[in-house]
Amino acid sequence: MRNKKKNNNPSTEHLTEKILRIFRANEGKDFNYKQIAARLEVTDTKTRNRIIRTLAQLTAKQKLVQVSRGRFQFNGSSDMYEGVIDMTAKGDAYVVVEDLEHDIRIANKNLNKAFHKDRVLVYVFKERKNSSSEGEVVEVVERQKNRFVGVLQLQKSFGFVVMQDPKMYTDIFVSPDHLGEAKDGEMVVVELSEWRKNDDSPRGKIVEVLGQPGEHQTEIHAILAQYGLPEKFPAEVEAFADQLDTSTQPEEIKRRRDMREVLTFTIDPADAKDFDDALSFQVLENGNYEIGIHIADVSYYVQPGTVLDDEAYNRATSIYLVDRVVPMLPEVLSNNACSLRPNEEKYTFSAVFEMTPQGKITNEWFGRTVTYSDARFAYEEAQFIIETEGNTVDASVSLTGKSYDVSDELKIAILELDRLAKKMRVQRMNNGSISFDKVEVKFNLNDANDPEGVFFKTSRDANKLIEEFMLLANKKVSEFISLQKPPKTFVYRCHDEPDPEKLVSLNNLVSKFGYNLRIKNKKSVTKSLNKLLEDVQGKGEQNLIDTLAIRSMAKAYYSTKNIGHYGLAFGHYSHFTSPIRRYPDVMAHRLLQRYLDGKNSVPQEDYEEKCKHSSQMENLATNAERDSIKYMQVKFMQQYENQEFVGVISGVTDFGMFIEIIENRCEGMVRLRDMDGDHFYFDQENYAVIGKRTKAAYQLGDEVVVRVKKANLVKRNIDFELISSSETKFYKHGKII
Repeated sequence: MRNKKKNNNPSTEHLTEKILRIFRANEGKDFNYKQIAARLEVTDTKTRNRIIRTLAQLTAKQKLVQVSRGRFQFNGSSDMYEGVIDMTAKGDAYVVVEDLEHDIRIANKNLNKAFHKDRVLVYVFKERKNSSSEGEVVEVVERQKNRFVGVLQLQKSFGFVVMQDPKMYTDIFVSPDHLGEAKDGEMVVVELSEWRKNDDSPRGKIVEVLGQPGEHQTEIHAILAQYGLPEKFPAEVEAFADQLDTSTQPEEIKRRRDMREVLTFTIDPADAKDFDDALSFQVLENGNYEIGIHIADVSYYVQPGTVLDDEAYNRATSIYLVDRVVPMLPEVLSNNACSLRPNEEKYTFSAVFEMTPQGKITNEWFGRTVTYSDARFAYEEAQFIIETEGNTVDASVSLTGKSYDVSDELKIAILELDRLAKKMRVQRMNNGSISFDKVEVKFNLNDANDPEGVFFKTSRDANKLIEEFMLLANKKVSEFISLQKPPKTFVYRCHDEPDPEKLVSLNNLVSKFGYNLRIKNKKSVTKSLNKLLEDVQGKGEQNLIDTLAIRSMAKAYYSTKNIGHYGLAFGHYSHFTSPIRRYPDVMAHRLLQRYLDGKNSVPQEDYEEKCKHSSQMENLATNAERDSIKYMQVKFMQQYENQEFVGVISGVTDFGMFIEIIENRCEGMVRLRDMDGDHFYFDQENYAVIGKRTKAAYQLGDEVVVRVKKANLVKRNIDFELISSSETKFYKHGKII
């Protein structure tokens, strides 16, 4: 039996917001409910009745005015807005409203029971209506979540769950009949039930006991639970996946392009368990190359309307924590049927290009294939071939009519693909692509999942080889769809241009390190950004500047409304190459095949909602992954308490300085209250903390020596004690010298 899932009908999702958007975009015009229904493409009676009720509610709240019987108009003088709460660690908040230039500040006393990321209706105080508007929450329209993670503190006849999340400003009261089997001091998941008008705290019910705080499994499960992310697959989903026929059948092979005889191989991390992409290479009689980018055909197994598809959509992405992967698909698919393992034939979805030895594409083909992987390379193995075999193998020799053993064929294929990838990368950079090769922090874990060491993952030629051909497939699939007439709905990966204010802020920050950005126009921005990222390679401040540069960029997201990809300098871009771990890629495969079959377009609004969901789930997964890294950093640093390290000031706030240790990239804080010899305060303009009496200054980017004071696994933070600075600075005449 199918799972009942949340109704994702776009006409019923966030109806209030959609209706208001229509009125705001047409200020001065009036509409009746039929016209609103038509604009929202609503045809069912149930939703039409909801529109009628919503119009009445908005009129009662003075967001609309009824200008005549049944006809409504936007109330331009209204001070009510709908938006999303963004809490700060201090307990106050901002409401982000889509069509307002500035966010609305909400003091803690005016939150009126709203939590982080809740959708709320907010009243803006008239006397303060300016660029820094302040307001009050008048209604929680929709809770972002109703389950929270915390530690149970038992009293005689009741308990409180003390929140882990610093943005959750209240504990949750639990009555004796809702404690379940939870014991004092255990980490639990509590479900919010109600928040009565005169109660200081909301009431809840414990729905899961996670274990003792500080224990590895408890903390990892808590990270997933905090973001409402799944840990295991429901039994019915596993059962459905297990009964799938994962063998290749002659009848299905006949419907596909048979490429089993073409030299094909995978290049992946050494510890990879699934291989969802492969490359094929052969030399044609005309001297050109045929290069195939072959992607596991997940959409063949994951069919719409099944529990498997429902679960994949709800998850939307695989989650990569420090010690495990929480996959989007059950193992029978992710590690078996859809893994392009060596010496096995598999169903694939392919982008095949004819390319000259100079890298010019002369032909392209997209469609379903069957392939056979001849070999599996780790990145290190492919890198070894690139670095050493170029001296012993003539990569320019034609294979036509000559006999080579597989080993030589594979070497030549890798060397030629590397040469072409480097050409494509140079061209991409010349076109304005930004080179974000950020160093990733990884941990060597023992059998007990304790970190024994830290290492840094960097992108080398073999990684970039795969990256360039995956980018090529993603770009060309997207461009192919854009040429369809009439226009076809598709799933794009979008990345907007950076906010000019953020670029100015970034330039101010990097200037503290002696770097400079040219931000006059788009071309100069990308060129100087790339130079900055190149100049900081190997420097102590590299990770800090890489992070700051990434934060200055807009966030990438999924949408049916293509705006191009700024960071890659592509006018059209989609995600096509990882359907094992990304649901948008599954959608891209389905839509591409639909259009290759000559079928008509799908409703754009349906897929736009699916894109929004995918973007939201990706964001949650990213946050969980960051939290797991932070947890492991704290765990790693516990063994170094009372030891000294050299670090860089990576952030400055009104309560302390963040310090990143250079040798292992672990980050902690020196709190202002713990700094001896003076009373220090935060100087926002100079990104510094300054002593009131001595005028001693510590600025963003300064190198300092710190002692590890405490690594707190439960709170997931590291406290440092400041020992010394490599350079003495002072605050004089408004500047730091």
